[in-house]
Amino acid sequence: MEEKIGGSNVGGDEKIVKLQNESDLALKLLDSISPEQRKTPIQRATYEYLKGKILDVVPDYRKEAEDHLCKAVKLNPSLADAWLCLGICIWKKGDLPAAKNCFNLALSKGPNKKILCQLSMLERSMAQGVENQAEIVEESIQHAKEAITLDVKDGNSWYNLGNACLTSFFVTGAWDHSKLQQSLKAYQNAEKDERMKSNPDLYFNCATVNKYLENYERALSGFEAAALKDPSLNATEEVQMIVNLLDKIENLLRGHTRAKRLGSLASSLATVKLTSPHKRATVDLLLEGLNKAVSVVGKVLFFVKHENVSPLYYMVCDSNQTLFVLSVYGIHTDAIKEGDQLTLLEPYFHHVDFSWKGKCYQFKNIRVDFLDQVLVNGKSLPPQQGVRSSIYAQNKP
Repeated sequence: MEEKIGGSNVGGDEKIVKLQNESDLALKLLDSISPEQRKTPIQRATYEYLKGKILDVVPDYRKEAEDHLCKAVKLNPSLADAWLCLGICIWKKGDLPAAKNCFNLALSKGPNKKILCQLSMLERSMAQGVENQAEIVEESIQHAKEAITLDVKDGNSWYNLGNACLTSFFVTGAWDHSKLQQSLKAYQNAEKDERMKSNPDLYFNCATVNKYLENYERALSGFEAAALKDPSLNATEEVQMIVNLLDKIENLLRGHTRAKRLGSLASSLATVKLTSPHKRATVDLLLEGLNKAVSVVGKVLFFVKHENVSPLYYMVCDSNQTLFVLSVYGIHTDAIKEGDQLTLLEPYFHHVDFSWKGKCYQFKNIRVDFLDQVLVNGKSLPPQQGVRSSIYAQNKP
């Protein structure tokens, strides 16, 4: 089984028809082997294994494939790849615990990067809708790392680790950006493998990470590359959504840079007393990246409506009348409202400045990852205002 994080199902009917035709040809060749050459248990096991594997190339579950693979492992329990194929087949049926048992039996025959990657993917599927999902996804990450130790140059193993870290980012509440950085590094290592250059999902998922890291230019380039490699992905729509968001931000900033009410709002912020030990600063004094032991006080002018679920975007002004865009992760939409006074603790600052298709985008951005980094009207947000965004790997042919 292969894997994706975002986008749409790839290939469609044309790919399935091609697989079926090639499968039929392979079965004819296999059945042309004379019965005399498949008399011993080892020979019969190999025959049953190959027949089951060929039958299982299509995306849907086939009982006939499972039956042949079951015969293979009974005849030769040491056949690791037969256990792997049986696990994949049973996974399609929806019996995830049985599939995991097959993968573990396959691994008991010896370390194998392909089996470890499949196990890692399966664990991400098993994490859906369960209470201990973060723990299961962490197991997925560990198995992905084990696969890499077996072959540090294998792009598919790095791609699998990138997917595991990206899934972990969402499962743990879409706030831990270190998971995004780990995911991005893994995808970049995957790209070094020439065999991965034809994988559109790698480009799509890498672009997704850059989108959440607010590396807009890289995200746009990545989605555009994914769309060129596979037009059936919704990468073109992702490009348009980012451009729509950036255009909306630019228009709001342009319309309020000289607004008269900024002066009165800014003067009211200057008198706000801080209850935290953080050093007070205005946006113009922030350094690129994380600003430890620093706080910024601002007033929410607008909630920036856009098409993605996370993050939430607000247009805010500080006590110097400087406008900036605030992006907030893992917080309910009703936690921060227009007109609220915000105290942002240890803000992550980024100056966005790039051009795309001849249009320049330039604005100041503060990112907030944790619930306790925001004081709203001088008060901490209660835990129930936290929210988890979930995204899971999907299986595809």
